[in-house]
Amino acid sequence: MSENPAADTPPALPDAEVLGARPRWRRAGRWLLGLLRFDTTGLVFAAFFFCWSLTPSLLPRDWMFQGLIGGLNAAIGYGFGVVVGWAVNRWILARQSWWPLPQGWLVAIRLVLAVLGVITVLSMLIASAGWQRELAVIMESEGTTTTGYIRTGLVTLLVAAVVLTIARVLRDLVRWVAQGINRFTKVPQPVATTFGAAIVAVLFVMLVNGVLVQVAFNITNRIFSNFNDTTAEGIEQPTASERSGSPASLAEWDTLGYEGRNFVARGWDAEDLATRTGAPAKEPVRAYVGLESAPTAEERMDLLMAELKRTGAFERAALILVPSTGTGWVNPTAAQAVELLYGGDTAIVAAQYSYQPSAISFLADRPAAAAAGKMLVERVQGEWARLPEATRPKLFVYGESLGTQSGEGAFDSLAEIRDEVDGVLWVGPPNSNRLWGELVKRRDPGSPMVRPQYSDGLVVRFANNGENIDPNVGEWLEPRVLYLQHASDPVVWWSTKLLFQRPDWLREAPGQDRLPSMRWFPIVTFWQVSADLGNAAGVTDGHGHNYGTQVLDGWAAVAAPDGWTSADTERTRVLLRTAMETQGPEK
Repeated sequence: MSENPAADTPPALPDAEVLGARPRWRRAGRWLLGLLRFDTTGLVFAAFFFCWSLTPSLLPRDWMFQGLIGGLNAAIGYGFGVVVGWAVNRWILARQSWWPLPQGWLVAIRLVLAVLGVITVLSMLIASAGWQRELAVIMESEGTTTTGYIRTGLVTLLVAAVVLTIARVLRDLVRWVAQGINRFTKVPQPVATTFGAAIVAVLFVMLVNGVLVQVAFNITNRIFSNFNDTTAEGIEQPTASERSGSPASLAEWDTLGYEGRNFVARGWDAEDLATRTGAPAKEPVRAYVGLESAPTAEERMDLLMAELKRTGAFERAALILVPSTGTGWVNPTAAQAVELLYGGDTAIVAAQYSYQPSAISFLADRPAAAAAGKMLVERVQGEWARLPEATRPKLFVYGESLGTQSGEGAFDSLAEIRDEVDGVLWVGPPNSNRLWGELVKRRDPGSPMVRPQYSDGLVVRFANNGENIDPNVGEWLEPRVLYLQHASDPVVWWSTKLLFQRPDWLREAPGQDRLPSMRWFPIVTFWQVSADLGNAAGVTDGHGHNYGTQVLDGWAAVAAPDGWTSADTERTRVLLRTAMETQGPEK
């Protein structure tokens, strides 16, 4: 008899359920443990990519944003490192007589790499906090603290873990599909793996594009369409007949949408303008139609044209077309600025074409923006062109952000702009704009991308701020075209080309509000600038995607009335700042 009584006891026979369950649980356990294994070379590359992501970009980033892009870049670096390690091991190390090294050496190398990695990451986190404070000084905002920025590392680990887990699940799914193909068709394993990868890739893309994107689009569309029916606090239906949505209007107040109601209800009236400027003023015309103002785009344009005729818009000194952003937003500062220039003798025209904010419209439906802008400009310009040239108003086009893409969609070339309108002001154009891209690409030799010069500035000009807009420098023919673009505006500089191509604006000397220490890194810089998009308009005036009163300088350059001086611009700037304070923020 053995010392252990249990050893003499016959083992209990497991039932069928346990017999079947135990292997499954073991397989599941091994699979979960597999998710926790990491490749040394992959970790080294992950640390490099994470450190690169800590370098400065265009705008200050808080620890949460930095953790997000740090995690994404670390996961990408890990995957790249795994591939490099596999290739080096198979094609180089495997052919060496001294490889593999003794286990003790391998453990020592891993420990050294781990210690160096931790020291390097902590050092870069401290340096990154300093860069963020430098950026905050440039942007005239509050900087981060070093201790607070250390939290970036924790967010990075969480994000990287999620991304790597998804990638490994997809990898294992490929193996499972490949095994099934091999079992039923008896094709060689490499061929089965190739087919398995293709099948999983197609299914994944179909899931993302065909299901997830559509579901997300439908959800956001429903959310923002509901939001479109609301009205901002303090916004009331206008009573002046010169405003759409008023009792005299053909476009009903309830159909204008959230941004449309904001647009027609805000701004100084004739009495306010006269009081502020000390000169006679007219009641400004603000014409607008929302998505619910008529069933179709054509019918909405018909309604808008009727509004223009009803309000006497074609009898004003200046007629301003504003192809809007996704939700129909019109920059109230830009609208107020041009009304101050002309003492209210203006008509500003806009239309809503989407429920979606600009960011979503930009990603999901950019052609709709161009089509909406083209329809607006063609309809109004066609009617305007039939009027006697001596008595018709000046016709200007204004666009901001996605609105510039919408506005550019109305014209095939710079020559067509000169033939059809009296001036254009475009602010913060997205990098994907067709016309902007052509002009920048064909800029004069020696002029930087951040502030290009085209044909000596004879027709179209680019400016980083109000100070370097000087219509009296060199010959600038009318009609004038002006692009305002900050060196720190991620909307202007974001492009998928950043993934693998260093752009000219990162080869050249930095613009006035970009850190010289910003560098381009493959893949990493793309995610950095992508993160900057999330805070593009959240910085102070004159930086990022916040152009503030610089739109006044733009209007003074391309659309100033006869006799307008720089002193008039500065006097008006004071009034515009007062309007911005009393009427609330731009967005």
